[in-house]
Amino acid sequence: MDQTLHALVIDDEQQVRDFVCTVLAGDGWEVSRAASAEAAFEMVSQKSWAIVFCDVMLGGADGFAVLRRFKAELPDAKVVLMTGHGSAAGALDATAFGAYDYLLKPFGAEELQSLSAALREQLISRPQRLSGRRRGSAHGSDIDLVGRSHAFIEVMKQVGRVAATSLPVFLTGESGTGKELVAAALHQHSGRADKTFVAVNCGAIPAELIESELFGHTRGSFTGADRDRRGLWEEADGGTVFLDEITETTQSFQVKLLRVLQQREIRRVGSNQTRRVDVRVIAASNRDVDEEVKAGRFRNDLFYRLNAVSIMLPPLRERREDIPPLAQAFADRVYSLSPAVRFSPEAVTLLDQYPWPGNIRELENAVVRAAAMCDGMIRVQDLPERIRNYRDAHLAQDKPADGPALDPEEWPLLSAVEGRYVARVLIHTAGNKQAAARVLGVDRKTLDRMIKRHQISFERRSLQKPNGFVPNSSAASDGEAN
Repeated sequence: MDQTLHALVIDDEQQVRDFVCTVLAGDGWEVSRAASAEAAFEMVSQKSWAIVFCDVMLGGADGFAVLRRFKAELPDAKVVLMTGHGSAAGALDATAFGAYDYLLKPFGAEELQSLSAALREQLISRPQRLSGRRRGSAHGSDIDLVGRSHAFIEVMKQVGRVAATSLPVFLTGESGTGKELVAAALHQHSGRADKTFVAVNCGAIPAELIESELFGHTRGSFTGADRDRRGLWEEADGGTVFLDEITETTQSFQVKLLRVLQQREIRRVGSNQTRRVDVRVIAASNRDVDEEVKAGRFRNDLFYRLNAVSIMLPPLRERREDIPPLAQAFADRVYSLSPAVRFSPEAVTLLDQYPWPGNIRELENAVVRAAAMCDGMIRVQDLPERIRNYRDAHLAQDKPADGPALDPEEWPLLSAVEGRYVARVLIHTAGNKQAAARVLGVDRKTLDRMIKRHQISFERRSLQKPNGFVPNSSAASDGEAN
């Protein structure tokens, strides 16, 4: 069986290409390689490729073109996209268009070996399994998803994988984490994308009206019902209904909703006739649903019906790497026709330090306000008072309880802090300067100057775990980073 498992590695960087090929060959795969998408296209029919590892950014056609071509001609092939410029939208597009996985560079041998073992097990146990139906011929996300953190990219990979199904999905997470945005992404990357997406905030509709709002009513069924009206459930026939804050509903409504989900039919208020309606349901809550069930406020049978797939959205404080691009995106929306609004370094630091209890919604509110008030550069004084006050309170807490503030002479120099931070980032990226520059938010030349200025020395050891890095703590070093 091992001899029939053929792997193709496509990457225009020889070092990465050789590394992946070496790991796969050592794991028993018969490996071939290509330096471009065009070269890979000529190899599509040469073998029955079991797996294809492809870089997203290639010199000519990109990795998404490779994904589409191989999934069209070899639907059984497992395609893994690799990228050093990962994003949430990219992860969503990759998995929604049929990619098996979306690997972020730099990665190590252990990660590749784990993926190889999982692929081998699937191919051996289910050799005839077909990949999911393709949902589009062009690459490009219709959803405005901004993020590059590992936590958010993992969420988008889950979204892409489950989008093609009609399974109910339960989204959980704090208020403002983007649950409706993710629900819309599930809809737009599904086979129901050409039908209606209806979002309902269950907590904003009075309890006595929610049944009529969702399922409709007949004329004369209650005071003010002067004509027949179909509800949002019928409006979404063939599409998707998003029930936000589902845990805010009453027990009485929960019973009726459970029946609708089980029977796949609705009955308008005041009517004895039922209507068949085909909708996919996505529910969401910012509460601890397990606690709501235990307390008897939410029916466990309804929860099990809605919770076929559960996706937890991380709060913004757990994906701080996404704060700068999110803030810039919000600022750009204010002056979309003008030169881009910039952020001062002090403002960026403050945005990164603030805990954001309101998550993305609070960040958007703060940035839009600041962008409207600034003169093209958002500074600390342009940010809302609550954010500035947090910085002041945080600095006050750092002072000794009994005694004067620290002597400024004891404070570390900014250059020393910057040097230590750059060294730590290089350790994290295993010496990959391109990845380190991305994390730091600077270009490659700026990173080279920072390495030279702070005299940071280290050893580059392939793409594996950064065991060989030794940040130079001395005042001088003869070696310069490679």
